[in-house]
Amino acid sequence: MPANVPPGGLHKPPVTDRPANNDDIEGIHSLLSHYASLGALLPRARTEIEENLSHFRVIEQQGEIVACGSLEHFTDELAEIRSLMVTEGSKGQGLGRAIIDSLIRVAREREVGRLMALTYVPDVFHKFGFKTVNKEIFPEKIWGICVNCYKFQNCDEIAVLLEL
Repeated sequence: MPANVPPGGLHKPPVTDRPANNDDIEGIHSLLSHYASLGALLPRARTEIEENLSHFRVIEQQGEIVACGSLEHFTDELAEIRSLMVTEGSKGQGLGRAIIDSLIRVAREREVGRLMALTYVPDVFHKFGFKTVNKEIFPEKIWGICVNCYKFQNCDEIAVLLEL
C-alpha cells in the first residue's frame, strides 16, 4: 500500500509543516477571525499578523492553511504559544498537536528556558509535559499583552508552562 494511504485505503493528502510566509497572511487572518468570532481567541488585525509573521508556523494541505500557531518571545527566557488554530474540517487529525510539537522544537532551538500558553484546552498541552500554573507568574504576559485585553478583569483562560 502507498505511504500516504492509511488502513482502510482512503487517501489522505500530505501536509507540510513550515514557517509562515507572505502568501499565508490572508489564510492565517481568516482562520484567526473565525475563532475570534467564536470567542475562542482574541482578534488580531491583519497588520499585526504581517508584523509578526516570522513568529508563525503553518500546516498546509493541498495549498490551504489548515492549522497554524505562533511563538511569541517575551524575553530570552520566556516565550508563549499563541494563535493555535486548526480549521473546523481538519480537527481530529493531530494537526494541533503537530503545530505544538513544531513550536516546542523551535523554542528549544532558540534556547528558550520556559514556554507558556493561555488556553481553554490544557489537556492538549499536558500531553507535551506542560503543567497548569497560576498565570500571575507571567508578569511579562499580563502587563505586556493581557492588560489590553477586553477579558483582562475576567480572564477564563488556563495558564500552562513547559520548562525546557
